[in-house]
Amino acid sequence: MSAGPLSPTEEMLRQVFKRFNAFMLLLWRLGLGGWVNAWPPVGGRIMVLTHIGRKTGLRRRTPVNYAEIDGDVYCTAGFGGVSDWYRNLLANPNVEVWLPNGWWVGVAEDVTDAPDHLYLMRQVLIASGFAAMVAGIDARRIDDADLAAVTQDYRLVHIRRTRPYMGPGGPNDLAWIWPLATLLLLLRLMTRPRNTR
Repeated sequence: MSAGPLSPTEEMLRQVFKRFNAFMLLLWRLGLGGWVNAWPPVGGRIMVLTHIGRKTGLRRRTPVNYAEIDGDVYCTAGFGGVSDWYRNLLANPNVEVWLPNGWWVGVAEDVTDAPDHLYLMRQVLIASGFAAMVAGIDARRIDDADLAAVTQDYRLVHIRRTRPYMGPGGPNDLAWIWPLATLLLLLRLMTRPRNTR
């Protein structure tokens, strides 16, 4: 992806991912975060990142691919510095992450220039499943020089988890819908008029 304005193809992909992200966020809120991550080689490892809007001050949630390495979480902004969530992290690095193993408070830091960034970038891209392939990157096979070239504008983010978090408005906050929907369906089936012919 380019550092400057996005090409029409890149902008189209960005818009597709934005729409897909709304669907992924709904799945997490319905309590299906574990299912979202059930087949990492294909669907990728996906977490929800809660960040503060740099202009609005409002809490924003963005599903992103991630890799967990030595207990720390890494993700990448594949559209580079134009990604809203990435720019929000630069303005306020205090974040929350929804992972399959829990809800955490953490601090985000850009580590794009870290000595081991290429290794870390490769791990995030491998963990992203189809998303890297959509971007034309086979992270398991590409050599280091080519990987460095195709990801030169990507931003690599390290999230250091500081403590577990609980409270309202987190993952599974809409999980109550399943029992209610089941009850309503059962009531409907039980009260449905029967055909006596």
